[in-house]
Amino acid sequence: MKLIVFACLAAVAIAAPQGTKPDYKIIGIVSDVREDTGDGNFRYDFETENGIRQNVKGYPGASGAVNMEGAFSFPLDDGRQAAFTFTADENGYQPESDLIPQPPPLPEHVVELLKIVDQLKAQGAKWDDQGERID
Repeated sequence: MKLIVFACLAAVAIAAPQGTKPDYKIIGIVSDVREDTGDGNFRYDFETENGIRQNVKGYPGASGAVNMEGAFSFPLDDGRQAAFTFTADENGYQPESDLIPQPPPLPEHVVELLKIVDQLKAQGAKWDDQGERID
């Protein structure tokens, strides 16, 4: 039994990281502003030395949810700055940025079919979850 415990301890010691600690760089905070009014409204804004920025404004939403809107940015490896704006509310998280891929435009025939569907819905047409018309 003692041999098994000793073998386990030896395995842990051998598996432990060896050598020097990684070289971590401490990044300073350039600005940090935080406000909380206590009624569900808040905002914060911060920036770091290496170019990371974020500002967020929050406010009460429907059904006790917290809605937020804001922006954040950070430097990319190629020197450009990645910038995003967002809204988070009852409709979900909605980010916007030039870096978010966009789908190609819909073909004209699909646009026309969607118009027809809208017209049918306005006339009271309904479909089941399999796409079959039920009225």
